[in-house]
Amino acid sequence: MASHDHNHDIDAVSGTATTGHVWDDIRELNTPLPRWWLWTFYLTILWSIGYWIVYPAWPLIANHTRGVFGYSSRAEVAVELQQLESVRDRQAAALRTASVDDIRNDPTLLRMATARGRAAFGDNCAGCHNQGGSGVGVFPNLTDDEWIWGGKLADIQTTIRHGIRWEQDANSRAGQMLAFGRTGVLKPAEIETVVEYVRSIAKLDVANGADLAAGTKLYADNCASCHGEKAKGNPELGAPDLTDAIWLYGSSRAAMVESIANGRAGVMPAWGSRLDEVTIKSLTVYVHSLGGGQK
Repeated sequence: MASHDHNHDIDAVSGTATTGHVWDDIRELNTPLPRWWLWTFYLTILWSIGYWIVYPAWPLIANHTRGVFGYSSRAEVAVELQQLESVRDRQAAALRTASVDDIRNDPTLLRMATARGRAAFGDNCAGCHNQGGSGVGVFPNLTDDEWIWGGKLADIQTTIRHGIRWEQDANSRAGQMLAFGRTGVLKPAEIETVVEYVRSIAKLDVANGADLAAGTKLYADNCASCHGEKAKGNPELGAPDLTDAIWLYGSSRAAMVESIANGRAGVMPAWGSRLDEVTIKSLTVYVHSLGGGQK
């Protein structure tokens, strides 16, 4: 039990006065703090007072005390950002006057553009194309060799600047897959026949009894004008290669029937009105460097 003894005795063992506090017959000694500790404590108080005077410290109603030195970490950061912006401006000047081909062939410019492009890609493109450009869902993979609208530097730059089927840009890419079923051009049975033919040239499994001869004719009459006689695609029209293993909307029969019956018309924003020229060039070079860029 705790108790309070008003008699501040001297402890017989240590010779130190007690505080008068007793707990289970144990008396608390009134041992003073070491002098070095006290002096250190007093110095910290003096240091804090000096700090309040020298540096901004106390909040006021609408602002804060400025301090004798007038130091501001915000001002320091602003200076550093201004210095960084100055360096970037010099880099941007070099990138602004160079073509994308010049940038790719100059190691210094290429390094600067790639760094800028990587940051811009993360801010503007990764939401659809994923970090690293591997694509998400129906948004194209930018790291392979399949380019619907062409994978050369000039092609990529045009796509980034003007977008795809972007109504606000008169120069946007404009091709689209027609809805052969919805418009009545092909009947459901004919669509299924075309699907089996396309699956055969894409080396996918084909249904037993599929009339490939009829599919060949239907393809030639309705599809070859865009995808080519050998179905290798046409980047100028945005018509993909149908013979490879890359299917943006999927290679299942249901997905292929949907594409032919109702068409496809994916949209990509035109970044020319949103990003400056240096950023567009940097993005072009960066996307081209992801692994699928064509020469």
